[in-house]
Amino acid sequence: MNRRWTRNFGALTLTPALAFGLSGLMQIPASVQAQSQQQPAHPDLPNAPAAVPDAPKPQAPAPMSDVKNQVTPGLGSESPKPTGSSAPASSEAQPDGQSPAPGSRAPATTGPDTVQTTPPETPEAGKGSENVGYKIRSVTNFVEVPVTVKDSKGQLVAGLTFRDFQVYENNVRQRLDLFTVDPFPLSIAYVIDQSVTADVMSKVNNSLAAIQGALTPYDDVAVFTYNNGAKQATGFTGAQSHLLTAVLAQTKATGREESVPVTSGPLAGCSITSNGECVDPNIQQGRSAGGAQFMTLPKEIHTLNDAILRAAVALSNRPPNRRRIVYVISDGKEAGSKATTKEVIKYLQTNKIAVYATLVGDSARWGEGYLSRFHIPFQMNDNVLPKYTQATGGSLDAERSVNGIEKSYAKIAEEARTQYTLGYISHQPAIDSRYRSIEIRVDRPSKEIEVTAKPGYYPTAQDVR
Repeated sequence: MNRRWTRNFGALTLTPALAFGLSGLMQIPASVQAQSQQQPAHPDLPNAPAAVPDAPKPQAPAPMSDVKNQVTPGLGSESPKPTGSSAPASSEAQPDGQSPAPGSRAPATTGPDTVQTTPPETPEAGKGSENVGYKIRSVTNFVEVPVTVKDSKGQLVAGLTFRDFQVYENNVRQRLDLFTVDPFPLSIAYVIDQSVTADVMSKVNNSLAAIQGALTPYDDVAVFTYNNGAKQATGFTGAQSHLLTAVLAQTKATGREESVPVTSGPLAGCSITSNGECVDPNIQQGRSAGGAQFMTLPKEIHTLNDAILRAAVALSNRPPNRRRIVYVISDGKEAGSKATTKEVIKYLQTNKIAVYATLVGDSARWGEGYLSRFHIPFQMNDNVLPKYTQATGGSLDAERSVNGIEKSYAKIAEEARTQYTLGYISHQPAIDSRYRSIEIRVDRPSKEIEVTAKPGYYPTAQDVR
């Protein structure tokens, strides 16, 4: 009886939940069961599960005394890179114990040109002047060199690329960082000579109306005149404005009458006296004309240096993305200026100003114009304009007729506007006040082309960006 009851009880009392618990217990690995038996229980709670391990304690920051090894100038507090075999290899091999200098350029390994390994920056069409004037450059001395290239017939040569040019500063090849052929807006200071003779002044007066025809609405113009001292007729105004038209009309002058000095005869010396003295004080003894025994010719006054310097001072404040030009209409005579030619040229070279000129009068005659460039001691300079144009990268045009003078305005304006603009970063000290020579070489036979550029410059703080 008892044996049958026990057997029935065991078959009826196995519920599904109990059966599932028993089956799960049978599936637990033996290793897990052993670990659970070895973990001690919580001391306060005898039936609590095993204790969870504590979180890691916060690490104290590194001492400031070791900050030299933590922060690298220019890199911040970056973690050191792994030095094992998994670290990426450097793209450029460096000598043992040496690191590449910041900003250094690796020399080219292939190709004939080891300096110009990469093409310079070539702005889009119409944006060349913006890159020259307003681009931010860090702790460098950016040098801008406008270059004019003509063939043997005097025509402008187009179609050259940066590969055709080589720039040398102090006889060291420079790498071009900018190359553009875009036309630049012009800031021109016209300097009109009113000390020429009356016949030459008449030709200049008739040609002044053609000045605006050679300019564009993007250009701005200032007008200066000189005779015995420089005067400013107007500040910078639009090249096509009515103000410029009125100012050019007002700058017309009569010029000087060409007279022949008399050194002998009844009209020489002091022919009319009163109480033993000359009536005319200009020819009294000891004055400019001497006395009865000899006559000293009066000195002529042509303040060309002062006029160019005054125009250059006004141009130095123009924006850097414009061509700064002093355009002189004169016979080139210089006498009586307070500023010397050397001082004015240095100011022009420091402020990136070029001098262009149209020669008129005696200096425009064939043969005589060439001889007038030489200075005779104790005499005034008959023509100093070639010194200005050669030292600043400008050009000179000699004309004797009204038609020729008018054409020279358009010719020189076109030449100044359509130039090749080269730019490089000088490796000389930023400011050392010493003259730096520039030489431009073009990959063409020297007999076929003529290269015009400034032969050098003086560094200025305005070049440092």
